[in-house]
Amino acid sequence: MQLVKEWINSLGYTNYTISVVSADASYRKYYRLHLEEEKTYIIMDSSMQVESIYPFIDVSVRLLKANVQIPRVYSQSLEHGFLLIEDLGDIHLINILNDASYKLVYTKSIYEILKMQEADTTGLEMYDETFLMFEMELMQEWYLEKHLGMTLSDEEKASLDQTLHLIKDEVLSQPQGYFVHRDYHSRNIMFAGKGKVWVIDYQDARNGALTYDLVSLLKDVYIRFDRAQMLELVLEFKQLKGLKDVSDEQIIRWFDFTGLQRHIKILGIFARLKLRDNKPAYINDIPMTLEYIHEMLDLYPEVAPLKKILDKIS
Repeated sequence: MQLVKEWINSLGYTNYTISVVSADASYRKYYRLHLEEEKTYIIMDSSMQVESIYPFIDVSVRLLKANVQIPRVYSQSLEHGFLLIEDLGDIHLINILNDASYKLVYTKSIYEILKMQEADTTGLEMYDETFLMFEMELMQEWYLEKHLGMTLSDEEKASLDQTLHLIKDEVLSQPQGYFVHRDYHSRNIMFAGKGKVWVIDYQDARNGALTYDLVSLLKDVYIRFDRAQMLELVLEFKQLKGLKDVSDEQIIRWFDFTGLQRHIKILGIFARLKLRDNKPAYINDIPMTLEYIHEMLDLYPEVAPLKKILDKIS
């Protein structure tokens, strides 16, 4: 905190206070800078991994050029990993989502996906076969083995690997080459008034699949709505994208298998956050994640080997 204060002083601010906003699931911390006359900014502290500030700035420029609603950056310290950014308040989408508001709020958020998908992807890392598999393999190591203490037989390992490859192939069968936020959910979208939604926490963006961010939004592991309601929004996305040659059944299949990939990954990540990073709160979100997975396992018999493994823990 002392380094943060010294940097704020170097910007010419003297009469201020600093309060903690949050420490997210990674290495970043966020503080609120309170100035006179109730003016506030957010300080993003990436000093634990200074190099992470460069992709944040890079992706910010890409999104601004695509007219995506993101917080403005006012000052930066590349040496220390500090950014002074626009304060969007404390209202996230999860705070305003309910049965009455979801359609309007999600539709606004889908329009931001459409804009993000127009962003320049040159030089972004690919959401490719290797990375999709790496993410899903976190489930076996961190969730099944280290968190639950399960030991899979050689036969189970082989059938699981085959199933994960099938899921990966389904994800890659859809149109690729789109800007992918990677974590576009109700805690990473702000509602800052004037009927607008604002996108945050986008620095880990990759180049990947058409439906990935739509899945993050509509298959959110922090809040869940009826599947039929979400599929209406999937088809609205399809119409807005002008995907006339893609059947409703096809985009729903892409959406579902991309959701399986994401939720399998999340099981591993949430367990790792608890066991490696001493952040146990995310374990509380595993039951909803499993609900999404089991819903898909009941719909798609081709992923039965995964169902057989997960049924052992239910």
